[in-house]
Amino acid sequence: MSKRTHLNSLALARFQAILFGLLGLLAGIVYAFGGLAVDTLVTIGIMNPDMFGTPGLSVGTLLAFGALIGMPTIGILLGWMLGFIEAVLYNMYARIFGGIDIDM
Repeated sequence: MSKRTHLNSLALARFQAILFGLLGLLAGIVYAFGGLAVDTLVTIGIMNPDMFGTPGLSVGTLLAFGALIGMPTIGILLGWMLGFIEAVLYNMYARIFGGIDIDM
């Protein structure tokens, strides 16, 4: 059993940024292609436009593909900030209480 008393703040921030960026990319893909599918079905008349509040394929559909860039970017920024804050808070906790035991 080993005691973990310090975390490298920048390493954890980088890890969290990559993880959140990948999750943001996945969410962006679901959002963009899900919106494209709904807008296409509304345009060809299979779905009622009043039900989804969309006129069908339009500039909004193209803007939804901005989620493929925007969501990963937001995920990277938030992931980095949260990872850094988590590591700093853990290091303060470990200094006061002696860290946590990790069984490897």
